[in-house]
Amino acid sequence: MLTFLPPWLRGSLIMLLIVCSTLTLVPFLMLAALLKLLIPLTSTRRWFTIVSIEIANLWVGFNNLLLQVVNNIDWDIKGADGLDPKDWYFVTCNHQSWADILVVQKVLFRKIPMLKFFLKQQLIWVPVIGLAWWALDFPFMKRYSAAEIAKNPALKGKDLETTRKACEKFKYTPVTVFNFLEGTRFTPQKHAQQQSPYQYLLKPKAGGAAFVLGAMGDQLHTLLNITIHYPSNDHSFWHFLTGRVNKVIVRIDKQTIAPPFLNRDYLNDQEFRGNFQQWVSELWEQKDDQLKQLHKETDPV
Repeated sequence: MLTFLPPWLRGSLIMLLIVCSTLTLVPFLMLAALLKLLIPLTSTRRWFTIVSIEIANLWVGFNNLLLQVVNNIDWDIKGADGLDPKDWYFVTCNHQSWADILVVQKVLFRKIPMLKFFLKQQLIWVPVIGLAWWALDFPFMKRYSAAEIAKNPALKGKDLETTRKACEKFKYTPVTVFNFLEGTRFTPQKHAQQQSPYQYLLKPKAGGAAFVLGAMGDQLHTLLNITIHYPSNDHSFWHFLTGRVNKVIVRIDKQTIAPPFLNRDYLNDQEFRGNFQQWVSELWEQKDDQLKQLHKETDPV
């Protein structure tokens, strides 16, 4: 353990080593991606997909090792048993900090397939990381606003069509699709602005999840609903790296996704849209109750 180092040095060391590992592994990812493009055989592409995922797993495993060696975090994890790295999963989580991504990767590492996010199309231009996401087949989405659709009605439904095309490549190799239903990190300001009905959560956005389940209903049957609680309430990404976050509580609720929520058209089926939004609201009510209990158990008197 390197916990004897001052916090700023621990955080700087972790950031430096993550950057170095990223710059080292991305060229190998790019080579695998280019070979997958150049050799148009299904078996070959599947093999290079597996190679790319293993390269990414090296990166995640290295990050986990850094957190273990440099910082002494007390992990309280329940619900991570009985998972299968050869199955498909849809994962969601409450979102308080960019540290949430490292936490989820830590608790699910090699228990399920590698997490893949739906990303805004503009993010492909992020230096180095954008190329890595592209090489790993992360789906880049172009979302159309209501104003754009009103101006050009032909754009209606393009989001779902794009999602389905992006998900085609996920049908042959097990994958985990990850989505923050809140869409952004929780802050008191955002909570007040939204007039959220939940005490510790922002309002969930059901559309993204519905699009994924509509496109991948033949593969995605299992939901992992993850709740993260930082007892110190000091959970910024920098403080997480510097070791000021000394305990992380994670609860994983595994449940089968009901067939009526799979392979449906969220945009054009009004009854389904209402039922799906109700289901997501119930998930969020349960998560909020769980967070209330965790705060009650861990908050200082």
